[in-house]
Amino acid sequence: MRRGELGKDLFYHVFTRSIAEYKIFNQNEDFIRMEKVMKYYKNERNLKFSQFLRLANTEKDNNSTAEKIVEIICYCIMPTHIHLILKQLKEKGLSLFMNNILNSYTHYFNFHHKRKGPLWESRFKHVLIDTDEYLLHLTRYIHLNPVTAGLVDKPELWEFSSYKEYIGMKRTEYKLCNFKEVLEINPNSYKEFVENGILTQKEIAKIKHILLENFGNSIVPLRGR
Repeated sequence: MRRGELGKDLFYHVFTRSIAEYKIFNQNEDFIRMEKVMKYYKNERNLKFSQFLRLANTEKDNNSTAEKIVEIICYCIMPTHIHLILKQLKEKGLSLFMNNILNSYTHYFNFHHKRKGPLWESRFKHVLIDTDEYLLHLTRYIHLNPVTAGLVDKPELWEFSSYKEYIGMKRTEYKLCNFKEVLEINPNSYKEFVENGILTQKEIAKIKHILLENFGNSIVPLRGR
């Protein structure tokens, strides 16, 4: 593997945010659009998502199968940024996935807001996840982002993350993640684990320290926004 390349079958924490922390998810439809885009582009696609939406239902069925390039393990969409844990399944699959979802949402946002130009701050950032413990605590940090930002009191009140999938509260048709082969999670125990993080903040601070070491102070926010 050449320097700078992302490894196949490895797990990465991926982070991206808007230019100047501009609020780019303003209403439910915006968050839902990104979730749909993520679900669509985790497979390799020949059609843009906007083109796919214009197909008849029978044509959509014919285009529904494609090789999966990433596995989404965890995510949280915030008003100004996105956190993801991704497993790369195909060489360059993670970069392709991120470029597709960010470009797709930019076109959607610019069209609806009658604007032009880039929406995201530089290239997405990524850090290799090299231990199971790091992975588990990172899911909690990501799921607690809306709580630490003061947007909700409990993580299950934020609709636009994978937390409800982890605790068995999300309907099957809305699920995006495949985490059960990676993390042995009991929904009730995981819920308790996350809620303990709300009270203590100790593990969250630990993860922030790791993120700051890997990303640099100018990149990773000290709090969810």
